[in-house]
Amino acid sequence: QVQLVESGGGLVQPGESLRLSCEASVADAYIRGWYRQTPGNTRELVAVVPKVGTVRYLDSVKGRFSLFRDNKNTMYLQMNNLKPEDTAVYYCNVEYDSNWYWGQGTQVTVSS
Repeated sequence: QVQLVESGGGLVQPGESLRLSCEASVADAYIRGWYRQTPGNTRELVAVVPKVGTVRYLDSVKGRFSLFRDNKNTMYLQMNNLKPEDTAVYYCNVEYDSNWYWGQGTQVTVSS
């Protein structure tokens, strides 16, 4: 079992920035990236870095969001120039022992 700790969500105005972080409790867990979900909708990929291949971004966030790690167990999602349509619960996604795990979610609200 993998425990994930997410942080960094909050309420911001359009054009502002947030940085989400995800830390995994298991060293061998592979942090893939971030998804988001709004009420009544399916969870969608925001930014992931697969084990093989290049980083994938949701088209609407390209050029504004970026993924980076500072060590094997922590990944960040830097979100710049936030828009109201970015409002959602953001979930960290991890692969471990051929299974996917999800964080508890962190709310991001963009509103003036």
